[in-house]
Amino acid sequence: MAEPGRRAYVYAKACGIAGKSCIGSRVSRLRSLTRLADLDRLIFPGESRELPGGELLRDLEKRITGRAVQQILTIVSSCSPPPEFLIRQLRVYEYADVKSLLNHLTAGETEAPVFTSLKPFDTVRWAAWPDLGAMFRQSEFQWLAGEDFGAMTAEENMLLQARLDRQYYQMLWESLRRLAPKDRRAGDLILREEISLRNCMWALRLRSYYGVGSPQGQHYLLKIPLGPGRSAAADAEAALKLPLDNPAVWKSWRRHAFLNPEKPGEEWKPDPRFFQNAVSRYLYRLARRYFRSDPFSLDAVMCFIKLKQFEEDILTSAAEGLGLGMSGGDILNLLGVEK
Repeated sequence: MAEPGRRAYVYAKACGIAGKSCIGSRVSRLRSLTRLADLDRLIFPGESRELPGGELLRDLEKRITGRAVQQILTIVSSCSPPPEFLIRQLRVYEYADVKSLLNHLTAGETEAPVFTSLKPFDTVRWAAWPDLGAMFRQSEFQWLAGEDFGAMTAEENMLLQARLDRQYYQMLWESLRRLAPKDRRAGDLILREEISLRNCMWALRLRSYYGVGSPQGQHYLLKIPLGPGRSAAADAEAALKLPLDNPAVWKSWRRHAFLNPEKPGEEWKPDPRFFQNAVSRYLYRLARRYFRSDPFSLDAVMCFIKLKQFEEDILTSAAEGLGLGMSGGDILNLLGVEK
């Protein structure tokens, strides 16, 4: 996508979609919501559906993801031809579907998998279910076809999913580095931070939810070479060793700013959910800043994709919260979203 005219067209199209999205000040519209049906009417005016609560929640989540993917596809397909890096960003949905499928197989489920269509960029042949060999043939998931999911333990499943994460981010990083330097100034920063902070999230979950520290936790980290002297796992490796019940030692941790604050009279421990929300807001702010900084670079398209995925996460969280009887304001407060 080298022509300036084409890049200007793609950026204008992305701005048009972003301007109508539930990001920035438009997020505040969620605060007044109290019912799932209200969210449906807000997101899909004129297309809302009268369904029972649980059924509406599942249907709404599917439509939220479907809309995000279609809007991303619109922009990626407008880049003629689309660079591999943008296609790989889009393929995160395929990886999520494959991981969901593995969970179902490990649990003994036999139903056909639910998946998000990425046409024309799908690589898994979902229609070949339940023949895993045919589904994954000539794709980067081909190595999964020989796994015995029925005999797989929960720990083995987690390690397998960690391997998929490493594969995704390794190929994403390599495709980014193949772009011209002027097209990946923001991409280098955002992806480095995303990989490092994702490792930290894993470390905190392993410590808090599974009692796994170092050295066992090392097997779950994304140890991706990011260049000389740059370790994607260093911060997470430190978190695997720090004592959970000693807040003083965590204050010297490089990623301390993303941790939950201490509260008077309460025992402090790192909260993985708080950390995840803080990281999500940080990466969103980076994407929002760089989306406008260099309109005619591929950085702008990368940041557009990040913004749409942030919106998808917010709307999905809102749907889940409203389905549980929470108010829109309580949901945004829980997520730490100010506007």
